[in-house]
Amino acid sequence: MLGRALLSLSHSERVRHLVETAPISRNVVARFVAGKGPDDAVRASQTLIHSDLKVSVDHLGEDTVDRTQAEGVRDAYLDLLARLSDAGLTGSAEISVKLSAIGQVLPGDGEKIALEYAQAICTSATTAGTTVTLDMEDHSTTDSTLSILAELRKDFPSTGAVLQSYLYRTEADCRDLATAGSRVRLCKGAYNEPESVAYQDAAAVDRSYVRCLKVLMTGPGYPMVATHDPRLIEIAGVLAAQNRREQGSYEYQMLYGVRPDEQRRLAGAGERVRVYVPYGEQWYGYLMRRLAERPANVAFFLRALLTKG
Repeated sequence: MLGRALLSLSHSERVRHLVETAPISRNVVARFVAGKGPDDAVRASQTLIHSDLKVSVDHLGEDTVDRTQAEGVRDAYLDLLARLSDAGLTGSAEISVKLSAIGQVLPGDGEKIALEYAQAICTSATTAGTTVTLDMEDHSTTDSTLSILAELRKDFPSTGAVLQSYLYRTEADCRDLATAGSRVRLCKGAYNEPESVAYQDAAAVDRSYVRCLKVLMTGPGYPMVATHDPRLIEIAGVLAAQNRREQGSYEYQMLYGVRPDEQRRLAGAGERVRVYVPYGEQWYGYLMRRLAERPANVAFFLRALLTKG
């Protein structure tokens, strides 16, 4: 119930204004979002990489309403890639892209525009010596996203996919994508989906996650285990051992600001760990989904709001 309420608030301009203007809440936001500009993202990436972590940088933005705005997001990624390359970080830093931010849902040629701009971003990423992962959004865009992914992989086979275990369809999608050279980030999912397409019970989502993870760990692809759940992290390790996977043939992924001690523990144990680093002006919807995903995040946020200084 709390999660659904927070997801509803992700569309509230009134609450967004409150969070943006309260000095204490701004400090809390900084825990989960690297900043508003590319320099902030580069600095956060440098800090993490120097701690033996990998990063995936996301320029936040989903509410693209016209082609000019989509071009702006494309150009922001091209600039980010240049900055990461100049800083010598692209060996450990990749980027994550939401197709909706580069025009996917625009009327008419939206999917074509998103493919064109994604190709430009992938070309720049290849030149910089890094990779791109396509973020997954709400269920209404899943087929379109997988279609664009298939086109991109013709020229950029290392393009990563994201699948969400709360959707009924995801186990089958895992089987389709668990192929040699395929990179798949498996997460639980963070959108307010209807019962017709998604599990509503947290335990059912977790069981689906394990089934999907078994498919990915058994296959010849590269699983990216995106979770903060201690039990699922332990299960991932067991499945990797059962399938005789060496460290580095899969990776763990966690969000910026969430369980940093666990990120460092896993890296210290020789695991490959990648931190999802978001930045940009459109941080509010992202923040509310993060709070909705994990009650501990809500408690942290509320404690900060109630504590002076």
